[in-house]
Amino acid sequence: MPEYDYEYVDRQGVLHKGQFKADSVSDAIRRLNDDGQTVVEVVERQPSSPGLLRRRLRPQDLTVALHELATLLEAGVSMSEAVQAQSRGSHHAVLAEAFSRIGAELTRGRSFLDALKESRLPLPDYVLQLAAAGELSGQLAEALRQAVSQLEYDRKVAADFRSALTYPAILITAGLAAVLFVFVFVVPRFSNLLDEGNALPLLAEVILRTGLWFNDNSLLVFAALGGGAAAAVLLLRQAAVRQSLLDFGARLPVLKDWFSEADTARWASVMSAMLFSRVELMDALTLALRGVRVSRRRDGLERTAAAVRSGVALSAALERQDALTPTGYNLIRVGEKSGRLAEMLRSLANLYQENSSRRMQRFLNLVEPLAILLIGGFLGLIMVGIILAITSINEGML
Repeated sequence: MPEYDYEYVDRQGVLHKGQFKADSVSDAIRRLNDDGQTVVEVVERQPSSPGLLRRRLRPQDLTVALHELATLLEAGVSMSEAVQAQSRGSHHAVLAEAFSRIGAELTRGRSFLDALKESRLPLPDYVLQLAAAGELSGQLAEALRQAVSQLEYDRKVAADFRSALTYPAILITAGLAAVLFVFVFVVPRFSNLLDEGNALPLLAEVILRTGLWFNDNSLLVFAALGGGAAAAVLLLRQAAVRQSLLDFGARLPVLKDWFSEADTARWASVMSAMLFSRVELMDALTLALRGVRVSRRRDGLERTAAAVRSGVALSAALERQDALTPTGYNLIRVGEKSGRLAEMLRSLANLYQENSSRRMQRFLNLVEPLAILLIGGFLGLIMVGIILAITSINEGML
């Protein structure tokens, strides 16, 4: 039998807190109300686990939970029963606790939107807006399904972006480690060639002396590298730093179009999900803007929203800002005329996502050989320096 934390106010207005076991949230509230008390909150307690061993909540866990909730609602299960099932069936403690809190809020007569806000789940703003639209239209299950689709789309885009950067980062890190290994452990073995004032070629002397310095100051070098890595991690945790790096990358020739198309695909996808759930166009434009990462493109779409607010058609406002391609303008124009703007925006999102994926692959195809050439060239330069030193000494002995 699950255990619940409760808060209630007695007839004298005194707040009480405690724990007891009950069959369900509704059973716990009924038992508390039987004594004439005013129930404030009832939340199912979750088994405690060590902080270091507790797995963090992943976006995939959240998406699966909402998918299951939407499926239960589509099958005709009542909201209270569906939420209660999720509070017991969720495999993650955070989700179980959140759905218990949602159930308690629903039992107190609050709307699903308010209960969802009180759940403290890390949900994007558009999920809350979709929930609000679903409640107003009486199609909450369909709205949650749209939210799940958009969350899946966001997760796929984020995974593609990480995979695009992971391999080049590993390749460059491995190459730098190889160069460092050669400087610290290989080059110093030839340091005796610097003895007795031997005249060595400039390249050979620079490489040998650099390797000798690395060997004499290896602790300092590794400490500096560790400190630099720690500083980089701390800086990357700052939203302003990440935004600056993203904006800088969005100005580079190779990355510019990739970032632009990925942002546009996400914007169009959120817009489509909003409009499918009958969210007002201006509200949809405002929410979709929050998912645009590149500052320059976000500014342009903000001006687009302002133009639409003043009465300009969406297709015309986007064309003024040069935000899309001619194909994109035509799709939105057709959607406006036919009343199928949501479908056209979904098609636009798919089109831009495919283009973004192709540009990402081109980026990978460019980065991989470039990194190999640079690292291989640097290692080759070191080897040439060592060979020049050896041959110079041998020639001097003849």
